[in-house]
Amino acid sequence: MTTTILAAEAGNTTARNLTIVLFLAFVAATLAITIWASRQTKTATDFYAGGRSFSGFQNGMAIGGDYMSAASFLGIAGLIALYGYDGFLYSIGFLVAWLVALLLVAELLRNSGRYTMADVLAFRMRQRPVRTAAAVSTITVSIFYLLAQMVGAGALVALLLGIRPGTTFLGMDAETAKVATIIMVGALMIIYVTVGGMKGTTYVQIVKAFLLMGGALLMTLLVLAKYKFNLSSLLGDAAASSGQGTAFLEPGLRYGVEVAGNATQTFYNKVDLFSLGIALVLGTAGLPHILIRFYTVPTARAARKSVLWAIGIIGTFYLFTLALGFGAAALVGGDAIREQDKAGNTAAPQLAEALGIDFLGGDLGGAALLAIIAAVAFATILAVVAGLTLASSSSLAHDFYANVIKRGETSERQEVNVARISALVIGAVSIVLSIFAQNLNVAFLVALAFAVAASGNLPAILYSLFWKRFNTSGAMWAIYGGLLAAVVLVFFSPVVSGAPTAMFADHDWQWFPLSNPGILSIPIGFLCGWIGTVISKESDEEKYAELEVRSLTGAGAH
Repeated sequence: MTTTILAAEAGNTTARNLTIVLFLAFVAATLAITIWASRQTKTATDFYAGGRSFSGFQNGMAIGGDYMSAASFLGIAGLIALYGYDGFLYSIGFLVAWLVALLLVAELLRNSGRYTMADVLAFRMRQRPVRTAAAVSTITVSIFYLLAQMVGAGALVALLLGIRPGTTFLGMDAETAKVATIIMVGALMIIYVTVGGMKGTTYVQIVKAFLLMGGALLMTLLVLAKYKFNLSSLLGDAAASSGQGTAFLEPGLRYGVEVAGNATQTFYNKVDLFSLGIALVLGTAGLPHILIRFYTVPTARAARKSVLWAIGIIGTFYLFTLALGFGAAALVGGDAIREQDKAGNTAAPQLAEALGIDFLGGDLGGAALLAIIAAVAFATILAVVAGLTLASSSSLAHDFYANVIKRGETSERQEVNVARISALVIGAVSIVLSIFAQNLNVAFLVALAFAVAASGNLPAILYSLFWKRFNTSGAMWAIYGGLLAAVVLVFFSPVVSGAPTAMFADHDWQWFPLSNPGILSIPIGFLCGWIGTVISKESDEEKYAELEVRSLTGAGAH
């Protein structure tokens, strides 16, 4: 007995050491890329848009790297492992969303802006109020999204270092280690952005996309090989191990749950499902860190091409999440996943450990595969947080500092310095907030960011590109109205208080019954934009005609 325990502990120590070595190797490689990129970053265009020098394929990989976040890898695999069919809803929503981005936004945005989303909005409107609103919105969405990544990092580290409740690592218990990780990830992302700018961040994302696709493909093949490529026996095993039986393979375990004898709650559950779907599908086209990626390519054609590459890469990856989620349910089991992390965020790494033990033999094999997949998950988190911090710091510097405070009279060098300081401040804020949000599922936190983006940013972008009458007042109303609606509804929803899994589980000020505000806040954003436009007499049809020509042809674009 003692020998077995000692062998297991030796395996854990090896896994721990191997993970730390792999992770440090990734950090060292990406820091080297960042320092190399900083030498190439001479102008504001280099810092914000990577000198517009990336090809469609490179940018497609980087978009994939930016989009396949901890929510995709850890959160969705966890949701499928715990809830079966219902967990796959996120994969579908995240993927379909790209069609909205491709058809409505990518090319037009590339043609009509320079560095940030606000460039398009402010083109035919009064600069200062619109840019202020866009900066506020960008930072709010980015911080919601950053929370998800940092929480994922905290959950991962406790698993990697083998810290379970009651054990310690370097004298730290699980909670302290999670906080220390969140602080470390925050510090690294600040370095990537302040030193490397868009060029460094893009290369980090491309490297990470290759690593993530490789890791997910390897695990998918191992899961399928384990079941001799027979999908029905995989699904059968998953259903049996989940403890839910065949209900695991049918809709209704997590979303749209039928509550016997309570028609009102059943109705709310169904509406919540619809609300989540709308937020996922419409949110991508309003996410600031995705929108700024369209500016890193030289032409509109390359922007379209990069979205097509991204759809291919992301679509393939989401098919992998099916194998990862059901594989984790079958080989690890729902109870073991919940014991490690209530929200299921560690299902994929736990599956890696189980597969390693199976295929590579013994605890050392499990340790090796766990270390590789965990290092990939860390790479994922670091690349995405860098992209988010870059989006929000560029918006603060370019929109708010250069065009609102300095009214356009500032040098490029000053602007880039302000972007670097902003990255530091945003990093610090997200570190503090993440420490409080550790109990929430990362895919779910991202869905909230999507709802906020779809409510505030999307109405303003679509109206601006397609509605001739749209004006400054409309843009302000759309952004602030949608943003405020989404944030207020989230604050009074079961996510923040009044539920066992809420951020403040001991308090209860909840009156809004849905977990995702999209179904109300998105129409409110569009309605506010319309009201704001109609009550103002301002209209500039010549400027709209110019924007229309420019967005469709690229004439006059920077």
